[in-house]
Formats: sequence, C-alpha cells, structure tokens
Amino acid sequence: MALHIPTLLVVSIFIFFLMGLLTFHAWLRETRERPLAYLGAMMLLAAAGMVLVSLRDQGVDFIPKVLGNVTLLLSAALNWTAMRAFAGRAPHLPGMLAGAVVWLTLCLIPAFYQSMTVRVSVYSLLVVGYGLLTTLEFWRSRHSLEVAYMPALVLTLLHTGFYSVRAVIDQGLGLKEAFQGHGAGVPFFSFMLFESMLYVIGIAYVTLSMVKERIERRFKAAAFCDALTGIGNRRAFMAHGERMLAECRRRQQPVALLLCDLDHFKRLNDAFGHQTGDQALIAFSQVLTQTLGNKDVFARIGGEEFACLLANVDEATAVQVAEQIRQAFARLPLLEPGLLSVSIGVVTSATAGYEVSRLLSLADEALYGAKHRGRNQVRSVSSDTALAQFG
Repeated sequence: MALHIPTLLVVSIFIFFLMGLLTFHAWLRETRERPLAYLGAMMLLAAAGMVLVSLRDQGVDFIPKVLGNVTLLLSAALNWTAMRAFAGRAPHLPGMLAGAVVWLTLCLIPAFYQSMTVRVSVYSLLVVGYGLLTTLEFWRSRHSLEVAYMPALVLTLLHTGFYSVRAVIDQGLGLKEAFQGHGAGVPFFSFMLFESMLYVIGIAYVTLSMVKERIERRFKAAAFCDALTGIGNRRAFMAHGERMLAECRRRQQPVALLLCDLDHFKRLNDAFGHQTGDQALIAFSQVLTQTLGNKDVFARIGGEEFACLLANVDEATAVQVAEQIRQAFARLPLLEPGLLSVSIGVVTSATAGYEVSRLLSLADEALYGAKHRGRNQVRSVSSDTALAQFG
C-alpha cells in the first residue's frame, strides 16, 4: 500500500508540534525535570525543521538546505541533551552545536551544497553520531539511573540504526518527485517520515515513564527517610528490619537489636536551643553511619531514639558495638566533655526471637535499666549490672 507523502509530511509536522507542546506542559508541572524541557524543545525544533525542509524546490534553496537541516540537527542534539540531563549531567554546548557547525561549514563547499546524495549521507551520519552519544549516556549511567531505561535505549538504537542504513542506501529524493509519488526513493522517503513519527511518540512516552518512575522513587525514598538526619525513619526500620529478620531466621543466624536514647535531650534543648539539639541528633546519626556496616539496619524511630539491627551478631559482639557507639558519641567536640551521652539497650534473637516488636520491647526494658542506673551506659537484657559506665 502506497503512503501519501504530502499527508505524511503534514501529519508528522503536526505530531512533532503537538508532542512538543504536551512535553513542555509536563515539564511546567514538574520544572525540576529538565529532560522534559529539552525533549519538548527537540520536538518543536523538529517540527520547524520539517517545515523549512519542505520548502525545497521553491526557489529559496538556502532555507531548506541550510536553515532546515541546521534546525533538524539542533533537534537531534537536544534529544541527546535530554537523555544526558536525565542521567544527571550538564548540557554540553560544544557538542550541541557541533552538528550544526559541521553542516554550515560543509555548505560553503559547492560540491557538497549541490549534491543531494552527499548531503543526505552526511546529515544521516551526523544524526547517527548524536544517536551514539545518546546510547553512550545510557550505558555510562546504567547502574545509577534506577529506572527502566531499556525501552528508551532500544528506541534510540533502532533510530540510530535506521539512519545508519539511510547514510548508505538513500540517494536523495526531490520534494517534487516525492509529492508526485514518482521515483525509486519514494518508498524509503515515506518510511522515513513514518519512522520519525514513531520515534518521536515513542521517545516522548518512555521518557515521561522514566521521569514518572524516578519521581515515584523520590517520594518513596522521602517516605522512608528522616528529614533531619538523612537516615531511615521508623517506617523504614520496620520494613527493612522485618526483611532482615526473616532472612536471618531462614539462615539460622543470630540478630542483635540496639535501642539508643540520647541522655538529657530535653535539658540539652532547653539549655542550648533546639538548633543544638538538632545538631546532636545529626551527629549521633553520623556516628551510627560510621560505626555500623552496610548490611546493618538503623534508623531514627522517634524524637531522640534510634534503633539498630545487626545481622549475624551475638550478644557479646553487640555489646562491644554498642560501647563503641557510646564512646564515639561522648568524644564528639560538639559540646563540652560530658554533655553528650547516650544510653543503649541490647537484646538478641537468642532471647527475644525474630519478631521486631518483641525485640524493641525487650530492648526498651534494657534501655530503661540503663537510664535508671545513671545513664551513659550499655545494658543487655540478660545482664543484671551496667556493662559500661561513664568515666
């Protein structure tokens, strides 16, 4: 079935224009997502470039041959820039302008300017170059994107592959012949317009999907993060802790829970102000981050209270870790010596099993014992006396 090229050309221009406006609208609703702005600009430039290129054989060759192709090459550059921005990298202005500069320079050569076949090949190779750069951005960021980027990568590779083929086999087709449907290049020209529409629609959809997925991940991360200290909150501790306990139960590995409570925190706030109290909380969270391992689960579960789950750790080792935390916090130069201290209750799965609620309950009893016996010490559920006292 023959495709009507004038209709395809008009439809493609309107699709590029509409998709550009819709993508800009999505960016205005979430202005932090700069890739949407670049992608919207790419589509609008593509629409403008198609309009300019369609002015061939109208007696103003400079406009379609130079301005039209420069606009389309800038559009291809913005497509690369959109994916570069999505990967967290700044726009590369020399790279964005390189294709247009190369084209303008070559247009100064009469042999190039007069040969449609050469122009088609060079233009296609420049588009291939931007496609390869886009692919490189995905590859370099494959471990950090944390979104389903494969559809965008596949679309880019297919689009790049198409223009690689075009650079070799397309001899160029005059617009008059294309509109009349005559010439050997008509089917390929029709398919090129069709492929362009599919690519623009596809890349817009998958980019919006990636942006949506990343925003959802941010919201989820925020829901599991304590805003002040940057570590997990109670919700994160319960969710991640239950998974750890289930895994340790399956492997028959011991688990220890440390329940930490900063001493005299209200008095600290009253005497030095809430800003100092906040600094103390942040400092303690940093102590936990530096002392505990990557596989341990720890979080601020309330006010000045922190909980830590240590996998494959017995009671003696857990008490040693708790003591390291206590001493490290006491040595901080945030306030005068002796003003910062923490009490810690310790319990293990050997005593309380693998239920997080029971571990917290028994650790709270040990913590109460540490508070009752003078604070600034570590106590385990099985101990009768303080294991480490201030001094």
